[in-house]
Amino acid sequence: MKQIFLSTITDLEEIQTFQPGAWINLVNPSQSESMEVAEHFNIDITDLRAPLDAEESSRIVVEDDYKLIIVDVPILEERNNMTYYVTIPLGIILTEDSIITTCLEKLPLFDQFIHHRLRNFYTFMKSRFVFQILYRNAQLYLSALRTIDRKSEEIESQLHEATKNEELIVLMELEKTIVYFKASLKMNERIVKKLSGSSSLLRKYEEDEDLLEDTMVETQQALEMADIYGNILNSMTQAYASIISNNQNTIMKTLALATIVLSIPTMVFSAYGMNFKDNTIPFNDIPHAFEWVIFAAFAISLSLTFYFIRKRWF
Repeated sequence: MKQIFLSTITDLEEIQTFQPGAWINLVNPSQSESMEVAEHFNIDITDLRAPLDAEESSRIVVEDDYKLIIVDVPILEERNNMTYYVTIPLGIILTEDSIITTCLEKLPLFDQFIHHRLRNFYTFMKSRFVFQILYRNAQLYLSALRTIDRKSEEIESQLHEATKNEELIVLMELEKTIVYFKASLKMNERIVKKLSGSSSLLRKYEEDEDLLEDTMVETQQALEMADIYGNILNSMTQAYASIISNNQNTIMKTLALATIVLSIPTMVFSAYGMNFKDNTIPFNDIPHAFEWVIFAAFAISLSLTFYFIRKRWF
């Protein structure tokens, strides 16, 4: 899919032709769409389609006619019938008079840009647009990490009575997400540092320097949060596995004790009902003997139950 946007004085318009100062947004473009853009802006087709590879690493490529910046962005993905975060590459290509973004999937990152909810955003201000994308991306990482933290707190509330592996699997998936985030954030941090330290890569004005500094702060904060949440999730996963094992042992112990208690009447009734003398049941000549046998069996079971309770085995 190919979309072309151009900022006017008051709005952001979607246009149909390439114009100076336009933003070309490519979402999983076809080969023909990629060839059209590559030929028009004199871009190597390999560089244009590089961000469509989910394993592509973050980097900056400088060519004579364009500059390519690849960063990782967070998106939602369905795994094991649940929604988790993953990261995919986003390519930002700056030509002499336009900016091109290309990605494998539609990104929530661009919603504020497309719906014109971002201040001081203009497609023809290419350098600032890049810095705004990086800043918004860092904010999305922070938002995703807070969502992961809330999810882990929900699971923690179910921790004490857990006996199955479903919650443990969720924790492992969240821990995997944190690992992805940490790797992506470290690469993104290098990109921001490189853009901050080099004046030749992108033209920067005073406001852009402040925006880059804010982006660096947000990225480093996201890295610190990812480290903290990663350690918490790792500890929770180990504790959760132990709790599940302990809870299962408790259930088995309870069942074993219940079996012992119930076996007493079974043994008494079996012994009473299987022993005959002269074709008569023992104590047959004693009034209410059967009731006394039942009472004795259950009295022994109750005594054993109180003993287990006193020992806190139940």
